[in-house]
Amino acid sequence: MPGNTFGTIFKITSFGESHGPAIGVVIDGCPAGLEIDREFIQKRLDRRKPGQSSITTQRKEEDQVHIMSGVFEGRSTGAPIALLIYNKDHKPEDYERFKEVYRPSHADYTYDQKYGFRDYRGGGRSSARETATRVAAGAIATLLLKNTGIKIYAYVSQAGYVKLEKSYIELDMESIDSNIVRCPDAETADRMIKLIEETREAGDSIGGVITCVIKNCPVGLGEPVFDKLNADLGKAMLSINAVKGFEIGSGFAGSESKGSEHNDEFQNTEGKISTTTNNSGGIQGGISNGEDIYFKVAFKPVATIAQSQNTVSSSGGNTTLEGKGRHDPCVVPRAVPIVEAMAALVIADHYLRSKTSKI
Repeated sequence: MPGNTFGTIFKITSFGESHGPAIGVVIDGCPAGLEIDREFIQKRLDRRKPGQSSITTQRKEEDQVHIMSGVFEGRSTGAPIALLIYNKDHKPEDYERFKEVYRPSHADYTYDQKYGFRDYRGGGRSSARETATRVAAGAIATLLLKNTGIKIYAYVSQAGYVKLEKSYIELDMESIDSNIVRCPDAETADRMIKLIEETREAGDSIGGVITCVIKNCPVGLGEPVFDKLNADLGKAMLSINAVKGFEIGSGFAGSESKGSEHNDEFQNTEGKISTTTNNSGGIQGGISNGEDIYFKVAFKPVATIAQSQNTVSSSGGNTTLEGKGRHDPCVVPRAVPIVEAMAALVIADHYLRSKTSKI
């Protein structure tokens, strides 16, 4: 099963299953001498872990990170860094009834057809449980970027039909964690929470949108043609479970405008070149131009719901099932740190690549 590695220089390989003994990640390419703050990594994991609020899954996982290699006396050695997270509250017996049944909109059917064998315990490798390893690795990428001045913020800008109409420029990014839905606008957050609670009570789920902003990114990150910065950000976001859409800058709305309206004109202010608008989303020609990078990531509704659904068994017979267990009615509040982590991994990788592209 290939496809478990991401990155070029700053490279990660994740491993483990949802209801196995542990999950983990190996980070290769981290420069030696970087101060590794375990508490910082843990705080990032705490923002993603299950059971953190009334609108998330009630699975109880401490998600305590264990640094197994690559760190000595608090600093990276340049060797591969291995991080391990033990699964504590795993209940594989909850999934025994799915052994011969395909859950709608899950990876059960496709895994079975591709590999001829699958781990039915919560989806195994296809479970969003795997994303904890990305958050841990992304925390180290964030530590690498710390001295560059680059800052990455993600927040919930839509939950179901409740949409935050304000631009990120109008928001206080430091207030993202001021509420359980992680929307930096109190009035909109209250409406989102109410909708998620109503959806959970109905045994259903809803999707949502996360907006991400990368500030203080230097000019020059990204490579031409196939390794464009926006292309790698798109791949990173679309690799997250339940993501169905990605748009950067003006996105799809930009297709409705004219070039005279959409073009970002340049200006020179006291020797600094910038653009008067930022419809490009901080990236032109696949390379960062020094403006804010901003994009949106769309998540589908969580596939497991507490309602009866039609499906088929692995033998091809028609049947019905009702989802049980501990699942998020809306995944986006816990996906915020995942989006931030994947963005940090891309930026850290391209930052290191930029250092090797000049004589």
